[in-house]
Amino acid sequence: MKALPTLRQLRFLVALADRRHFGQAAEACFVSQSTLSAAIQELEDNLGVVLFDRTRRSVAPTGIGLEITERARTLLRQAEDLVDVAIAAHDPLSGPLRLGVIPTIGPFLLPRVLPKLRAAAPDLRLYLREEQTARLLDRLEAGQLDAAVLALPVALDDAESEDIAVDPFFVVCPRDHRLASLGAVGPGDMATDDLLLLEDGHCLREHALAACALEGARRNLAFQGTSLHTLVQMAASGLGVTLVPEMAIASGLLAGLDLHVAPLAGDRPWRRIALVWRKNSGRKETFRRIAGLLRLAAAPAGEAGAFYPRPAAA
Repeated sequence: MKALPTLRQLRFLVALADRRHFGQAAEACFVSQSTLSAAIQELEDNLGVVLFDRTRRSVAPTGIGLEITERARTLLRQAEDLVDVAIAAHDPLSGPLRLGVIPTIGPFLLPRVLPKLRAAAPDLRLYLREEQTARLLDRLEAGQLDAAVLALPVALDDAESEDIAVDPFFVVCPRDHRLASLGAVGPGDMATDDLLLLEDGHCLREHALAACALEGARRNLAFQGTSLHTLVQMAASGLGVTLVPEMAIASGLLAGLDLHVAPLAGDRPWRRIALVWRKNSGRKETFRRIAGLLRLAAAPAGEAGAFYPRPAAA
């Protein structure tokens, strides 16, 4: 009877399949290249199959190698979930937690909530990663992240979520812009203006347009921002108007810029901020508690159940 694969071998297998380079895979696993290479060879010998095609210049998974790698990912996730169950049983708010966050939330929410979260859960060790939504969901599914703070709606598939806050959108424009004279800006008011948006890949782009019923508005395709900071700088330069979530405004994003903030007309011009995790995770109680702590930390003092304060009238 052949020996069963070890979790260590499976971890090496996944690392090599992802990076397709022995040196890079070894570095990611904190072992020497010879150690990783020997473990992969031993795994192939035990399984009786060739997992990788090797040449002097490249390494690539074989067909059976790809199939076994995907099964290895599942086994590794299940092993991690087993450990997570044990950690959660001891103390849900302890141990390491790999948390993802999108760029249009992280810089504005985390400085506000992390000090309160650390005070409430001092034994929780947070490892943060900032990436766009699609990449974070991929990492969550692969077990590379435990949870992520995202803006909804977004297709979650095999994930669960709990809301943390609602984050309304506001129109930001130069003070001498015609929209600055309006009490509230409706979709029809913006339809003839160049609307500055984030480039493709940022969920805030779609959320802003959908929440504000602006799918048909003319957009400034020549100038697209890579971040909210870039968008407001372009607006301050007179290139157009943009939509900014209240979270960013409350954090001081517009400080020092000659810009006007106008509310949007309508009942639901906002995005939902939520904590998301895998449905089969063994730390559901941990995530529910963290979501509750984040919800309280995000609320203004003395306003339990509220979220972000309205910006002062410009």
